[in-house]
Amino acid sequence: MGVFRDDFLWGGATAANQYEGAWDADGKGESVPDHCTNGTHTTPKWVTVKIEKDRLYPSQEATDFYHHYKEDIALFAEMGFRVFRLSINWTRIFPTGMEDEPNEKGLEFYDNVFDELNAKGIEPLVTLSHYEMPYALVEKYNGWEDRKVIDLFFKYAVTVLKRYNKKVKYWLTFNEINCGTMALGAVLGTGTIKGYNGPMDKVPDDKQARFQALHHQFVASALVVKYAHEHFPDVMMGNMIAYMENYPLTPNPDDVRECQKIMEIMNYYCGDVQVRGEYPYFAERYWEDNDIHIDMKHGDLELLKEGTVDFYTFSYYMSNCVSTDPTQTGTAGNIMGGVKNPYLKSSDWGWQIDPKGLRIALNELYARYGIPLMVVENGLGAFDKKEKDGTVNDDYRIDYLREHIEQMREAVKDGVDLMGYTPWGCIDLVSASTGEMAKRYGFIYVDKYDDGTGDLSRSRKKSFDWYKKVIASNGEDLK
Repeated sequence: MGVFRDDFLWGGATAANQYEGAWDADGKGESVPDHCTNGTHTTPKWVTVKIEKDRLYPSQEATDFYHHYKEDIALFAEMGFRVFRLSINWTRIFPTGMEDEPNEKGLEFYDNVFDELNAKGIEPLVTLSHYEMPYALVEKYNGWEDRKVIDLFFKYAVTVLKRYNKKVKYWLTFNEINCGTMALGAVLGTGTIKGYNGPMDKVPDDKQARFQALHHQFVASALVVKYAHEHFPDVMMGNMIAYMENYPLTPNPDDVRECQKIMEIMNYYCGDVQVRGEYPYFAERYWEDNDIHIDMKHGDLELLKEGTVDFYTFSYYMSNCVSTDPTQTGTAGNIMGGVKNPYLKSSDWGWQIDPKGLRIALNELYARYGIPLMVVENGLGAFDKKEKDGTVNDDYRIDYLREHIEQMREAVKDGVDLMGYTPWGCIDLVSASTGEMAKRYGFIYVDKYDDGTGDLSRSRKKSFDWYKKVIASNGEDLK
């Protein structure tokens, strides 16, 4: 008998805005990523109010799942996927988010995708909102800052739940919803960037707007979860958190307390609302210290109690160290900042690699929430070299994933109820943080490059066959 449960969901994860392409095909409207240019890990991508002809917007074509979905799903099936995480692009269903009737062409596309997955025995795991905010709602409402967006999202969610509930069992409401607690959440999550034109790292940080927007997302999520539970008892509803393990750099009590505070807001603020159904005890102190005033309407807190999720999912890429010593200024290059951990090595992008941190995270989360967990993003973004014979010998990716799966096994032995694993970017796609193609995660290589060239052909990397073996052995054969 193996360590992982017999029905463990092995697969891979993507997002429409980074993978789907066809940004203006068949009636689709503009989303926030369609207004984001390319960048690098040293030069930030831009958000532009208008689509500018002399700039490259990589999400607009991405790696074109829209026209390659049958080919890609066949490759996923060849690897033995039991689940495939993808997202529905809100603007493919409601182009501005404000229409009364959905776009039938958009609905038909996802029907075709889900039918293809079901035919191959692959469960779809669908994210309703994976950084795919309609840009029209940014312009009209400053994204989620306006409460009116709750009803628009609910209309969209009900539309797709009604349409696909027989084809899709597993749903997530918002991707990495806790990014709304961070400055970059204005672009990635809450859409509170009305009128902004400039580099992503210079977006004016309006903490009040972000946390008000986040409250509206909590209400929207709870509404959708409650609706799904009442109307479709066979579906399971989950949340999704960008989880970052943090360690105090030293035993100095100031470092320990600062680390606690970061963990509270970054990792637990959103999870507590969506799993426990209430704001955590530390929220009011945080609001007071940061001059945040949440406008809650009558019934909001009751609704949060009624719309709690069935399972908890999260992304895990790296960990951080926390220090209150002002001389500790060097960062590890991690997307959330932090002080470099001297015990860890880093990826090409400076993200510190910490497999044992995943075991720690799984134990912390299961102790806190006690519901099934799923790692729905994890992976190594790296420069992949295609050899003359077409092969990509990505042993570094195999090593990274092996070490993380080993730690997942240890967590399961510890008693954690882990239901699945979907490594990020199982096929090459556009990086959300930098807009690059050079930062590749996939088991499948896509011929697409940062200057916009490439024929979009697909080929298997060395890691493809390795992951196929992992799945076939239910995580026992990691060699």
